[in-house]
Amino acid sequence: MREMTALMELRDARVIWLAPAIVLPLVLVRSLSLYWQTLTTNRLALGVMRDLQTAMYARLMEADFARLQGEGPGSLVSRFTNDITTLRESLVRAANNLTRDSLQVVGGVAVMIWLDWVLALLLLLILPLAGAPVLRIGAIIRKRSLNVMSQMGNVTSFLEETLSGSRLIKTFSLENYARNRSRTAFQERFQLLQAMVRDRSKIEPLMEVAGGVALAGIFAVAGWRMASGDSDVGRFLGVIAALLIVSPALRALGSLAGAIQEGMGVLERVFNLLDEDPRLVERSGAKPLKLKGGALALKDVHFAYGPEAPALNGVTLNVPAGKTVALVGASGSGKTSVLNLIARLFDPQSGQVEIDGQDIARATLASVRGSLALVSQDTTLFDDTIAANIGFGALDAGPEAIEAAARAADAHDFIMSLPGGYEFRAGPRGNLLSGGQRQRIAIARALLKDAPILLLDEATSALDARSEERVQAALERLSAGRTTLVIAHRLFTVRNADWIYVMDQGRVVEEGRHDELVANDGLYAQLCRIQFRDGQEAQAT
Repeated sequence: MREMTALMELRDARVIWLAPAIVLPLVLVRSLSLYWQTLTTNRLALGVMRDLQTAMYARLMEADFARLQGEGPGSLVSRFTNDITTLRESLVRAANNLTRDSLQVVGGVAVMIWLDWVLALLLLLILPLAGAPVLRIGAIIRKRSLNVMSQMGNVTSFLEETLSGSRLIKTFSLENYARNRSRTAFQERFQLLQAMVRDRSKIEPLMEVAGGVALAGIFAVAGWRMASGDSDVGRFLGVIAALLIVSPALRALGSLAGAIQEGMGVLERVFNLLDEDPRLVERSGAKPLKLKGGALALKDVHFAYGPEAPALNGVTLNVPAGKTVALVGASGSGKTSVLNLIARLFDPQSGQVEIDGQDIARATLASVRGSLALVSQDTTLFDDTIAANIGFGALDAGPEAIEAAARAADAHDFIMSLPGGYEFRAGPRGNLLSGGQRQRIAIARALLKDAPILLLDEATSALDARSEERVQAALERLSAGRTTLVIAHRLFTVRNADWIYVMDQGRVVEEGRHDELVANDGLYAQLCRIQFRDGQEAQAT
């Protein structure tokens, strides 16, 4: 007896010593598995984010100019940040919990069926009763998610608008106005998110009630079956243990359903964007333009941005190759619309836009836009080096060509005075440079592109007199030998143009040379008198 007791004690001691050797590897395997799972699920979610963001950006770059103008930059940025972050969180939760909890539920139900199929069937009949309301709540969450994402786009637009307009807000003492707008926007967001939280919060109580009903039913049926001898306490306790394992997993799946529906709402917005087809596309069989001198022509062009009054109404004009033609008129007369049609940012409702006698609607977009260089009042510079911003005119240009363009644009000297010279970063939107400096960078970029057609859209209107003089001299060098269409409010900048078209309410109402138009005493002469103080400047010319 003593020998048997000693043997049992020795065996127990071995088991105790073996326990750490078994437990520690299991813990290590579990830890490594959790680490691998976290890395894998997040890598999957981040990969999906990257691919969607890349596809969305590519689609926006292919989109119509009207599409990009129709939705503010802040709202578009929100699609890449807030929408995609929400989607990533949904993906991570789904990847981490869906498989684990589903397997747990399936395994628990299988055990219950093996122990007592009648009790398991009762559970399977009761739990789906909670499924219908959970699905309805999920549909509400999905719809509300669309509203939340859309409103977040509005908030982002508001922030971008007010922060970029901080100078106006400060100088006009609009701080209270901006604060009130922010309070309204953030309160609306709070209410939308609170409503979504309220909807999510209904899911777990529903699952809890369903679990309570299932437990009560199991107790009642189990008592009846044991009383009738069809079951026993052991099976009953086994079913209860399995139910206790299944219940938390079911509640987690219910909550996960809400998160997945929120992610589906985001996906709906994403795929709505990806599925958009641009309306302005190349026609089948479009061919590159055959450029000769870059002559421009609009023939009886009618165009409207929407159902409101037309922007252009039967406009016909000609810009001979190598000549400089000016478009003048009051704001809203249709001048910029002409430039937009020449660049084929829009298509006219009727009429034709031609380059060297070729309808640009039948040509490839690349050849149309490759024939043009634009210098506008709103100069676009990127947060990159000066050399890069000039080099966008010709991506294969070397440092020598970039410097030559800068010298021709009267920009080299000020560039060399900047820290780092051509490697100086212009800052967001070029805000580290003055208006005149930005314009000369834009002119250098246009020079580097060396396109036969030059479009000048109020290129000097925002400059002081000294900067305007230097920029105007650079523009004259840029225009030499090119077909140039100029839009200008300051009429003295176009008085030497080869021809002038005067526009009013979408129509060409006068045309001729400066002296002729002044002598005709029409709209052009009126504009001259307004600008030149009762005609003094006009008489001096």
